[in-house]
Amino acid sequence: MKNFFSNIAADKLAFRGFLISFLLVLITIVYILIYYSNLPPFIPIFNQLPWGNERLIITPGIFISTLIFGLIFLFNLVFTSIVYNRNPLIARIVAAVTLIIAVMNFLFIIKVITQIV
Repeated sequence: MKNFFSNIAADKLAFRGFLISFLLVLITIVYILIYYSNLPPFIPIFNQLPWGNERLIITPGIFISTLIFGLIFLFNLVFTSIVYNRNPLIARIVAAVTLIIAVMNFLFIIKVITQIV
């Protein structure tokens, strides 16, 4: 397992991309936990849906986007470690896309919480 991720650790760009993404996930979770007690029982997350109950989700549902990103992060990390030996450019692109998704997830959580609290 240690050799599996050693290629990513050797590449500074890919390693930093995944490291910053992981730190953003942790910051997002901490941010949610700080404001969790102030959140109402139902949160409007699905803002593209028509006005009404379809837009709402119970309070623990605020973790859905972070959990989905966690799965994407793990998939991209494993995919990058497999692909890196054949094409380092693709591995770096995947790391950059993972970082962009982490930033978008963080901004989404900030927007949802600041609209409510």
